[in-house]
Amino acid sequence: NAKLKVQFFWPFKGDYWIIDLDQDYRFAIVSEPDRQYLWILSRSPKIDDQTLKTLKEKISKKGFDLTYLKKTRQ
Repeated sequence: NAKLKVQFFWPFKGDYWIIDLDQDYRFAIVSEPDRQYLWILSRSPKIDDQTLKTLKEKISKKGFDLTYLKKTRQ
């Protein structure tokens, strides 16, 4: 697991944790320490339904609430 400190521009900065990473680097699941925000990052604009289901299962097993997870239009 990797922990990152990111500063977009002063004074805005944040801690981000990579909580899951695909072995081929196709996907990454990123959160922040308070677990209020979560992102599924993909190298391609679309994620097939089965892959998304698998990623959501991983997230849920880690104790995240998927209620507010939204799919972004690409």
